[in-house]
This record gives sequence, structure tokens and C-alpha cells, in this order.
Amino acid sequence: MRIIAGKYRSRIIKMPKGTQIRPTKDRIREALFNILGDSICGARVLDAFAGSGAFGIEALSRGAKRVVFVDDNKKCIETIRENLRALAVEKKSVSIVKMDFFKAFSVLEYKKEKFDIILLDPPYYKDMAKKSLIKLDRHAILTGLSIIVAEHHKNDILPGEFEHVSPYRIARYGDILLSFYKAKR
Repeated sequence: MRIIAGKYRSRIIKMPKGTQIRPTKDRIREALFNILGDSICGARVLDAFAGSGAFGIEALSRGAKRVVFVDDNKKCIETIRENLRALAVEKKSVSIVKMDFFKAFSVLEYKKEKFDIILLDPPYYKDMAKKSLIKLDRHAILTGLSIIVAEHHKNDILPGEFEHVSPYRIARYGDILLSFYKAKR
């Protein structure tokens, strides 16, 4: 897998071995970051269900200020660390949390973390994207301008309105959807 643009453009990153990680195709990742555009510059980003860390590393490559990677798989965490080391990413710009995604939210909230962009790439077919959005809507880790992007299969139906976030765009790439939500002010 390669980084599409920015500081680490064309650099190859590793995928975790021995896991059932489903990497996001380059064209989908490129489209996602093209849609986000300049909002990534200086942003605090949460890469949830991080896998290889590709979303978060792409965000850093394009100018994100800080990225928190969350995954509960030991091999994924090791791969993220290897990828960050190989790219010589500054340690102060990243945090890696080995924890269940839903528990991590509570910890991040307790630490008063706030994120401008939250990238969700959970396993398909388990309602994880829906559950993640519901959980996000209940936690104070959003800013008034937060953007949430959930990658999901077309058969994984996501709710529309929430109390604190609302949908504003859906991009379709074959069977894969990118659903964009923004925080309500």
C-alpha cells in the first residue's frame, strides 16, 4: 500500500500480517482526502479501527497536526509503529492506543481530547459503523466543526440525523460508501 500525496507521497507502508484487515483501495483513500481538501491541514485526527494506519498516515502526509491511532489488534498496533518509524514521523504528532474502539472513546473523552476529523473504517456487516456513530454522538470528543467520515459497505445502512452530528455527503465507489457527517454547532 502506498501513500497517495503530501510529505510521504509514494512511500510504501506495510499491512499487518495474519489479520483479516481489509485495506481501503488507493482510489477510495485518494477520493476521501480530495473531498476533505484543506480541512486536513493543521487538523487533529482520530484514525479509528486503524489497521495499518493508512488513513492517519495519509492525514499526516497532507498536513494534519496530530493523529491518534486506535486499534485493538496487537499486530495492527505493531504495524502502525513500524510504518511510523519507517517514515520517521515525529513522535509528538502521534499517539497509538491499543484498545477496543468503544472503550477508547471514553478514555479520550476523559482526557478531554477533541478531534477535527474522525476517520472510521470498521469491519463491514457488523453494524460497527452505525454503532460507532451512535457512540460518537454521545461523547464530547467533537469540536463544533468536526467532520466524521465512515467507510462502509452499501448494505450497512447508517442512520441519518443524530443529536450532535448530521450527514452532509455520501460518495459511492462500487459497493463501498464514504458517509460524511459534520458536528452541529
